[in-house]
Amino acid sequence: MTPETPETPEPSPPQPPETHALLRFLTAAPEERPRLAPRVAEAVGADTLERIVRATLARTGRPVTVADSPDGLIVTGEEGGQVRAWARTAPDGELTALYLEGTRYTPPRRRRPPYALLLPLLVLWNAVALWTAPDRTAWLTDLTILAVCCVLAEGLGAPAQQPRLPRRTVEAAVVVAALVSAPRLSELPPGHGLLGLAGAAVLLLALVVVVAVARTHTWRAPLSQPLRFPLEGVWYVVQGGGRPLNHHVRIPEQRGAVDLVGLGRYGTRTRADHEPTAYAAYGRAVRSPCDGRVISAEDSIEDQRPDAGGRLRYQPLYGNHVFIDTGREIVKLAHLRAGSLTVSRGDVVHAGQLLGETGNSGNTSEPHLHLHAERDGVGLDLRFSGVAGRLYRGRVIRTFP
Repeated sequence: MTPETPETPEPSPPQPPETHALLRFLTAAPEERPRLAPRVAEAVGADTLERIVRATLARTGRPVTVADSPDGLIVTGEEGGQVRAWARTAPDGELTALYLEGTRYTPPRRRRPPYALLLPLLVLWNAVALWTAPDRTAWLTDLTILAVCCVLAEGLGAPAQQPRLPRRTVEAAVVVAALVSAPRLSELPPGHGLLGLAGAAVLLLALVVVVAVARTHTWRAPLSQPLRFPLEGVWYVVQGGGRPLNHHVRIPEQRGAVDLVGLGRYGTRTRADHEPTAYAAYGRAVRSPCDGRVISAEDSIEDQRPDAGGRLRYQPLYGNHVFIDTGREIVKLAHLRAGSLTVSRGDVVHAGQLLGETGNSGNTSEPHLHLHAERDGVGLDLRFSGVAGRLYRGRVIRTFP
């Protein structure tokens, strides 16, 4: 018999130089670390850098590996603890930039089911229920519940993010069902479920009040003067306003922030494929919203993949960005496209000047522009010349040169 040739294990994919440089840095003696990452030590201070490293080692134990993964660089310690990291190196292996996540890393769970489909299905179910209601009170209750679903979708949701055809189909079905089923009322008995009808009415009123308050919310922290809207074309506010329309409100310096996504020719934000270039926001010009001096600018962080299903690589929070000091507040624009910036730290800029292009870098699941202003670490209420009123989730902004 001919002996079988043993299988050769597949070679491990080559690791980027950042993995080796970061492992060497983390396992070095404390006095050696500033030499291995002098720019990082200078930026944050050697003592602060050492505190961050010690906190990381407390989560991981002594590091034994640093490996690249879809979630970023993963530091694994001898005790099994893991932390995500992001790093940049010079050709000689020096660490030139470093971020270490402040929590232990837990591998992501499987993709969540599409909960976004539940509300449209509930809307359609209530529309059908109008045809089967046994009495007038039940019909009015179903109609009120249908109105509750519509407020949830239009007021608290972000309907313009959804493809226009299915969105308009659901909306048309609701209107047709309500109108065509109305003649049944003359044939139905009065009914006795007044308590259910009253409960639905109270819920509807409460939701309307919540949406109205969130859309008109103000922190009573005004800008020194209105900003120039930094984008041209048609843009949709996907995060903005007060709680619960804006997930930024839990972070003090970002509490007044907005996230802006581009809308394409047919009212949708993306085509069928899921590359960054498929999104209407990607690569659009971003202009300075104010006069001031650039105090921070980054231009080298790669884009995230929009189809990651919520699984993002660990990167610096703002990704590629431009921060502008007006003398009275700091204005921050984030998630820009790598290689697109036209300004650098220390440059003086003027309102309307080209800064770069929208991208998908940093903590972001799709191409968009993040914008907020802060003073002394506290977020301010945004206001734009030529754009009346508040910017809240669901609002469409049209600006043209």
